[in-house]
Amino acid sequence: MVEQGPLIEYGLPAAIFFIMIGMGMTLLPKDFREVIIAPRATFFGLFAQLLILPVVAFLLADALSLSPALAVGLVVIAACPGGTTSNLFVYLGRGDVALSIILTVLASLITIVTLPVVVGFALERYADASASQVVELPVKKTVVALIAIILLPVAIGMTIKRYANTFAVRMEKLVSVFGLLVLVGVIVAILTQLGERMLELLWKGGLAAALLNIIGLVIGLAGSRVMGLSRAQSFSVAVELGIKNSTLGLLVTLTLLSSSEMSVPVAVYGVMMFAFGFLMLGYARITGVGSGDKKSAE
Repeated sequence: MVEQGPLIEYGLPAAIFFIMIGMGMTLLPKDFREVIIAPRATFFGLFAQLLILPVVAFLLADALSLSPALAVGLVVIAACPGGTTSNLFVYLGRGDVALSIILTVLASLITIVTLPVVVGFALERYADASASQVVELPVKKTVVALIAIILLPVAIGMTIKRYANTFAVRMEKLVSVFGLLVLVGVIVAILTQLGERMLELLWKGGLAAALLNIIGLVIGLAGSRVMGLSRAQSFSVAVELGIKNSTLGLLVTLTLLSSSEMSVPVAVYGVMMFAFGFLMLGYARITGVGSGDKKSAE
């Protein structure tokens, strides 16, 4: 169990709340037409994020014989939606930014329902019978928390965008920086608290996190091309699968599940995903992702 300090108890929910406001400030209701204009790209992106990747996490946890806590943590980060940083990486890589934003928003909203279900199943599957205390996910509390820190702030952000567009544009980047700083602080706190077990857990959790990230990127790129999506759309889907909302994952493992060990794969993934994100940018520049037609073959 982890002893919650102010950073975890208040900083994490506040960070996610403001990050989601920032996401909302990039949107207008008309932006959701992407679902109708390019349904194949949207549906595959959501399907891959919310179903395929969690299944991959279960398979990796079994293949690597992870401890129950590390296995649950890996599933948690796999079940999380794409993070707002993914939109920036897609923009820099000249991918389909509109698709990236809509995938991030829709996945975040759908996660309110899917995350408690997936994590609850993981807790049952990897229950440690020898543990002195059984860890359970408080489903009602989780759903309420996700609604409060995802649905509400996105609505607030969209309202600000609608009536104060200049302010929204100016604040968007500041909000992302704030969230990133809190994420870094929480990761440092986790690693410090783990003490002597840090290296062992990092080795086990790090390998699993790296494989999950790589497999997610490959599924995004290859699967999208098989589905007939353009290079720009394929790049966007891949980045959405690779750049996760690790702050939300830390909220689940540290606040709702109160487990520092479960948070290890989440924290490690939160660091590694930036390295893989920059590799994806290199791939985008070399292959000329943005030079192709961004429209799907709908």
